[in-house]
Amino acid sequence: MNTIATSQEIDHDRRRFLVTATAAAVTGSFGLVGSGAAQPRNFAHSAIDSASHTSFASLKQTEAGLLNVGYAEDGPEDGPAVILLHGWPYDIYSFVDVTPLLASKGYRVIVPYLRGFGTTSFLSRGTVRNGQQSVVAVDIIALMDALKIQKGILAGFDWGARTADIVAALWPERCRGLVSVSGYLIGSQAANEAPLPPRAELAWWYQFYFATDRGRAGYNKYRRDFAKLIWQFASPRWNFDDATFDRSAASFENPDHVDIVIHNYRWRIGLAKGESQYDELENRLAVSPVITVPTITMEGDANGAPHPVDTSYRGKFSGKYEYRLITGGVGHNLPQEAPQEFAKAVIDVGTL
Repeated sequence: MNTIATSQEIDHDRRRFLVTATAAAVTGSFGLVGSGAAQPRNFAHSAIDSASHTSFASLKQTEAGLLNVGYAEDGPEDGPAVILLHGWPYDIYSFVDVTPLLASKGYRVIVPYLRGFGTTSFLSRGTVRNGQQSVVAVDIIALMDALKIQKGILAGFDWGARTADIVAALWPERCRGLVSVSGYLIGSQAANEAPLPPRAELAWWYQFYFATDRGRAGYNKYRRDFAKLIWQFASPRWNFDDATFDRSAASFENPDHVDIVIHNYRWRIGLAKGESQYDELENRLAVSPVITVPTITMEGDANGAPHPVDTSYRGKFSGKYEYRLITGGVGHNLPQEAPQEFAKAVIDVGTL
């Protein structure tokens, strides 16, 4: 039987998966993470595929909620909708190879720049540059409304996985299925108040850096160098080239990027306030709501970023569910490192 976890249980899970993930990152031992059926991959073949696309079929802009959202679109307009959500410090090019794979199967694929990235901008100068978790999900619901998408499959990693998780948890009627790299990532400020063991805290070094004025100034000045360092730590066996990095790094020049990133990480640990109009949503998320929609969670076997083991979050999914471990040196940016496997999960989740 699935039950809603208490704050104490959430904190216990957070402690356990962060200690596990950090031990792997610090020692350089990137073995199998958790349990579940491993999905073998032809590494050489996937490497060729991952370099085969450098652009999208169409880049568009639309007003949605508080934003003018930049997004890529491909596939038939009347096809089943798929919304692909990127993380930090990444952008829509994490899905540059996934998108045509899905479009060729008849899906309408939407890949938005999150607030603070790429060509997405605020409609008003007076809008708070807020990066708290619920707000990004509200952005996606607004985008779905603007594009007249009543229901779709949501899939993502990092910030994008958290956002997809939140949409699935709070608006299940809008979500046909969920693909979430690293599983259940919904959190709360209360759960983040408890200190972790030193080794686990080490993995979040950038969060503490961002908590300082020096860190904010440093990220603003060195955002490209910072992002490349995170890519290397998070995907230690992904040999991305300069052109691949540069395509995504251009998105970090967004004028709101630093404000959004700094607020996101400060909000998580209670150093920045959220906006009161989102308190009700955050209160619902703080109790770790169970996700009922069909779900496939995924993990790369060489993910160097902090991430939960799959056994810590299995109980958070009460609907049809499958876990996939992708082997062959796949890191944090799973869609770009293993596009065929990610696209297959999106297709398969609709048939669970």
